[in-house]
Amino acid sequence: MKITLLDASIVFLYLVTMVVIGWVLRKRARKNKESYLLGGKSLPWYMLGLSDASDMFDISGTMWMVALCFVYGMKSIWIPWLWPVFNQVFMMMFISKWVRRSNASTGAEWLVTRFGSSGKGVKSSHNVVVAFALLSCFGFLAYGFVGLGKFIEIFVPWEVVQPHIPFAIAHEYVPHLYGIIFTLFAMFYSILGGMHSIVLGDVIKYVIMTIACVSIAIIAMLRLHNTGTTLAVPAGWTNPFFNWQLDLNWSNLVPDANKKITADGFGLFGFFFMMMLFKGIFASLAGPAPNYDMQKVLSTRSPKEASKMSGFVSIILLPVRYSMIIGLTVLALLYYKQLNLGPAGETDFEKILPAAINNFLPVGILGLVLTGLLGAFMGTFSGTLNAAQAYIVNDIYLKYVDPNASTKKVITANYLVGIVVVAIGVTLGFFAKDVNSVLQWIVGALYGGYIAANMLKWYWWRFNANGFFWGMASGIVAALVFPYLFANTLPLYSWPLLFLISLAGCFIGTFMAPPSDETVLKQFYKTVKPWGFWKPIQVKVMAEDPAFVPNKNFKTDMFNVALGIIGQCCLTILPMYIVLWLKLPLLITVAILLVIIVVLKRTWWDKLDN
Repeated sequence: MKITLLDASIVFLYLVTMVVIGWVLRKRARKNKESYLLGGKSLPWYMLGLSDASDMFDISGTMWMVALCFVYGMKSIWIPWLWPVFNQVFMMMFISKWVRRSNASTGAEWLVTRFGSSGKGVKSSHNVVVAFALLSCFGFLAYGFVGLGKFIEIFVPWEVVQPHIPFAIAHEYVPHLYGIIFTLFAMFYSILGGMHSIVLGDVIKYVIMTIACVSIAIIAMLRLHNTGTTLAVPAGWTNPFFNWQLDLNWSNLVPDANKKITADGFGLFGFFFMMMLFKGIFASLAGPAPNYDMQKVLSTRSPKEASKMSGFVSIILLPVRYSMIIGLTVLALLYYKQLNLGPAGETDFEKILPAAINNFLPVGILGLVLTGLLGAFMGTFSGTLNAAQAYIVNDIYLKYVDPNASTKKVITANYLVGIVVVAIGVTLGFFAKDVNSVLQWIVGALYGGYIAANMLKWYWWRFNANGFFWGMASGIVAALVFPYLFANTLPLYSWPLLFLISLAGCFIGTFMAPPSDETVLKQFYKTVKPWGFWKPIQVKVMAEDPAFVPNKNFKTDMFNVALGIIGQCCLTILPMYIVLWLKLPLLITVAILLVIIVVLKRTWWDKLDN
């Protein structure tokens, strides 16, 4: 164990600070439900953007991305499109302001603005969104818990701790014990201080993470370039572009990397990319899933600030995160044999991140990196916890149990619900095999069932609450069954069938019931102002209000989305080219980025409105 007293002190100081923040901000959070769950909708967009970016900078995801970068090189920048990461571009250009115009507190409450509060399927649609939100929240809590345990175990070996522990524990549950300890810190400050403490904690964490990531990138550059060393990587590793086949051969370098490519199912990379893009566009058009990302959008002060916040996330997250990813990858490639990632044939590439940190970072920097990554876990965990609390308290307790509950009762309910949610998330973490298995289920299966219904709700006036319920229900049931039907298939490849099943549920359910109340549809169309298939409603709205100007920005929005996705890719690969010092690709990337910034300033930023 290489953690010194200074490193441990930095970590301890951070944990104490988080507890103090939660304690100090508890009174502000307890003012009312909106203050607790949404920060009173008074927080500036750049702080919420920092917080949202910090929530996306989690240990589990970063471990996975470092493993991908090691094995797939520059081509790894495409694999996070599984989420898809470019949904932030769609959010930035038009989805976030549409969401924020509802003035709702949760995604389930948002449905009232679209389908009304009565009618066939309204109650069912509300319940199915709550069920989906909680399933995804519990999945993300388990996902974070698994990654944290694997991370801590490398820095604090059980052999060192065991003599000081008054009870015995099986070795396979050591990561879970570590996970529980740090989960309790996250639970304390997020439950006490609500959104206020979560955002402030995330801002502090982001500053620490930035220092840590830049430091890792500099250390990697010095070690790579000062000695004139070249990386032992297969041909094509530094090229982000690809053919139908992946064509990366690690046989003479790290044979287990070839096994990982086969196990991942990414060998036919062209087909894999097309499937990611196909799914990603529909997922992005569906808008944010009901998790911490949507809660941050709903917490902004105005629709205009919601758009700015979503745009800010990519700018401040990707270059910083990928500085760490490429830095740790370079260190791992230079000193691969020292990392001890498992016996031959059983290499665990997800351990590259903690192993590289433990072996190559100097005193102080190690403490900052550990603090930042622990903070990353705590931020993601607390943001997801806040979202789960919002759905249970706002959409179950206040809707069905005690609609007239006092503020004191609401806050108490949030405290109790928070504890129960953490207990469930931790319990699920015990059953998760590894980070990648949980991730693949969340993004490939569960979110696949979410897409069809949530896409149609924006763009088709005839779509109703009954269609929403049956689309979501059929998608979620299929998502739960598919892992057993297609046990040896990447969830992404079975997604089109899942999408078709969900889409069929949407159409059948829609035509089994009358359209939503016309008053609700007209109010939604006037308030949210979406584009799409709204002609019958548009005609009626304009008959009542000839001054109303319909949204005709479809082409502009799509143009901006295309530019934004290219810009997002440039932001991702920029730190990789800097650390590897690939001069020509770096200059081209910077030039493309500058052109995109100038164009989007005129086509997007200057035209933002509420």
